[in-house]
Amino acid sequence: MILVILIAFFSVIFLMVIHEFGHFVAAKKSGLQVEEFGIGYPPRLIGKKIGNTFYSLNLLPFGAFVKIPGEIGGIEDYHSFSGLSMPKKVFIVLGGVISFWIAAIIIFSVVFSLGVEVPITDEGSSSLTNVKIVILNVHLNSPAEISGIKKGDVVKEMWVDGSDRITADKVGDLQNFIDRHKGENVYFAIQRGSQNLTISLIPQNEPSQGRGIIGVQLQRTATFIEKYPWYQAPLRGLIYCGKITFRATVGLVQILSNLITGRGVPAGSEPAGPIGITIYLARAAELGIGFFLYFIGAVSVLLAIFNLLPIPALDGGKLLFLVIEKIRGRSISPKVERVVTSVFFFLIIALSIFVTIKFDIPKFSEFIKGF
Repeated sequence: MILVILIAFFSVIFLMVIHEFGHFVAAKKSGLQVEEFGIGYPPRLIGKKIGNTFYSLNLLPFGAFVKIPGEIGGIEDYHSFSGLSMPKKVFIVLGGVISFWIAAIIIFSVVFSLGVEVPITDEGSSSLTNVKIVILNVHLNSPAEISGIKKGDVVKEMWVDGSDRITADKVGDLQNFIDRHKGENVYFAIQRGSQNLTISLIPQNEPSQGRGIIGVQLQRTATFIEKYPWYQAPLRGLIYCGKITFRATVGLVQILSNLITGRGVPAGSEPAGPIGITIYLARAAELGIGFFLYFIGAVSVLLAIFNLLPIPALDGGKLLFLVIEKIRGRSISPKVERVVTSVFFFLIIALSIFVTIKFDIPKFSEFIKGF
C-alpha cells in the first residue's frame, strides 16, 4: 500500500517538474538567462552551476521552480523577462502549459501501444468491448491446478457431457455452473495467448462455502483502450489528448456555469486536492500499468486547463497581466502585480486546504480501509 501511494505521489510531483521544465526550456529558447532550475523547494540539498544556470535538488518534494530575472518586473535589461518582447513573454508563460500537453500526448501514445483492460462487475458498462473472464489466481493442489489451468487463462466456454453449455460472460454464471455440476466432469474452453485449449476437471464440493469450487479466482474484464501498433500509437495519443482536452474544457465550463448560477457542483464532479489526486492515482495503479498511465495523462491535461484559468498566481493570470499590459501600452506596476499575485496565491492555498479537509481526508480514510 505504501509503495502504491508513493508511486502515485511522485507521479504528481513529476508532472509539476515537467511543468516548470517547460517554462525553463521556453526561457532558454527565448534567450533569457535562467538563474536557477530547482527540483523540490528549499532548503537545498545539492546543486551545481552549469553555464549561467544553477541546478538544485531541494528537500521539500512538492514540485519545482524556475528563477528568472525580472519575471514580475523591476529589471529592465535584455537578460530579464520584463525586457523581452511580448511574443517571447507569452511563449515563456505558455511553456509550462504546453509541457503538460506534450507529456499527455507521450503518455497516451504509450497507453495506446499497450492497450488498457479494466476489471468490471457482472453489471459492468455495456459500452466497453472485449468482455472476458480471466483467471487471476490458481490455488495450490486445487482441481484447477491439477488439470493444468494457469493464471492469465481466459475462460471462453464451459460444458458437461450432454446439453448443458454456457459462454463465459459473467463470473456469477460460471460460479453457478460449477456449483450445479460439482462432482461431474466439466470441460473448459481456454484461451492462453494464441493457443485455444480444452481442459477438463471435476469441481469439488466445499461444505464450508456451501457450493462447488475448482480453486481459482475469477475476474471479469473489458477493453478500455484498444492496443495499436507502435507506429499508429503516437497519432492515436495525439487525437485522444485532443478529445480529453475538449471533454475536460466542456466539463469545466459546466461546473463554472453551475457555480455562477447557484446550481452547485454537478453530480460526479466532486473536487479533489493534491491528496485526492494521489488517491485516485493509487486506485488507478491497482488496475494495472496501462490504466495508471492513462490516468496520469488525463491529470496532465486537467492541470494544463486549470493553469490557463485567468487567475493571478496561475499561468493564465500571468497571461491576463500581459494582455492588460498590451492594452495599456505599459506594464503593470511590479508592486501591484506582486500584491495581487500573492493574495490569489494564498486564496488558492486556502481553497486547497479546505478541499483537503472536506473531501480528500475522507477519501484517504476510505482508501486505507480498503487494504
